[in-house]
Amino acid sequence: MTATDPALTALADSWCALSVLHGRIESHIERALQAGHGLSVREYSLLDVLSRQHEGKGGRMQMRQVADAVVLSQSATTRLVTRLEERALLSRYLCPTDRRGIYTDVTPAGLELLEAARPTNSAALREALDQAALDAQLAPLVAAVEEIRSPAAL
Repeated sequence: MTATDPALTALADSWCALSVLHGRIESHIERALQAGHGLSVREYSLLDVLSRQHEGKGGRMQMRQVADAVVLSQSATTRLVTRLEERALLSRYLCPTDRRGIYTDVTPAGLELLEAARPTNSAALREALDQAALDAQLAPLVAAVEEIRSPAAL
């Protein structure tokens, strides 16, 4: 295949459309969360991930796992944790069995803010998807997103 191969061009166009959809959704949610709760999308995502970390076997997430879950580098995740800790939305403490390990938990204030922000996040996501569905290039991607169901929803 060459760079001008129609299959590669179509693939690149599809990737571009997916990137546009993601950007539009994230921007819309960012504005709504900032206006309503003073949270960025990344801050909301981090609070959400950490609020769920005690569910399931093990009950703790390593910072590497948290970084993967919020799609940030480990250093960017650490900086984000620090900012939220300074706002008293998160707390950090040493692992009692391994002094090298550091756990991060959402504080009661963080949980309260997260719960207040969840409906805003959901409404902004719905609005962004509805708007994107009006774009012929993005409509198939919106349909695909809406088809995906988490195992918990099935």
